[in-house]
Amino acid sequence: MGTNSNATASPAQPEPELAGQTVVIIGGTSGIGLETARRARVEGAKLILTGRNPDRLQRAATELDALATAAFDANDPASIHSFFKGLPTQIDHVMVTAGGPYYGPLLKMDSDQVRRAMSDHVVLAVEVARNIAGKVPPGGTLLLMGGTGGRRINGELGIVSAVTAAMPALTATLALELAPVRVNLIAAGFVDTPLSASLLGDELENRRSHLRTTLPIRRVVQPVDVAALAVHIMSNTALTGATYDIDGGQQLVAS
Repeated sequence: MGTNSNATASPAQPEPELAGQTVVIIGGTSGIGLETARRARVEGAKLILTGRNPDRLQRAATELDALATAAFDANDPASIHSFFKGLPTQIDHVMVTAGGPYYGPLLKMDSDQVRRAMSDHVVLAVEVARNIAGKVPPGGTLLLMGGTGGRRINGELGIVSAVTAAMPALTATLALELAPVRVNLIAAGFVDTPLSASLLGDELENRRSHLRTTLPIRRVVQPVDVAALAVHIMSNTALTGATYDIDGGQQLVAS
């Protein structure tokens, strides 16, 4: 009786989504940035990581066998220019996760605080876009981070709502100006990161418990969830100029 050779054949393994590609992550030493670096590495990418803290940067680079690292303040335009000018190789994708939110009434912020709040997201995105022109090939990605929480305007959020509203329009405009390089925005709700822990302090566990019972997904969004979306956006070359929400349905329920 003959045997069917196909019965014992191993299924073909899918090609890693980012095999042979180089990913730059600005703010890649913790939270969403670090988790995206891990996911991209698993998918075959070579990594270039940046961050402000040299010790954390070195730990991340060692863990992920990074191709290169650079320690600098991402909100310094001269440092951004110097970093991209000095890159020795073509890069395929750039993700920007640097910058944190500024909460509080607008009229209690001085002019420098307002400029810094906008610079941490809007100006940084433009500076990175300006410096990757000609370095990222057609189909490559500039991937920005934003949020969904600021869409509900209230006095406690202050300038966060203005930045939240600006980022999708900025992303779409950059997608036209950088084409055929793709530009997209991930808008996250609450994500359980070290930054969230530092902002909430003793209220962190209460926030987690509240989200577990109120979110439609009945769990808290983790950095690995955002990382999976980020790598998909990098690998799917039909996506540009769009905003991708990832908040577990947080916008659908009362905060």
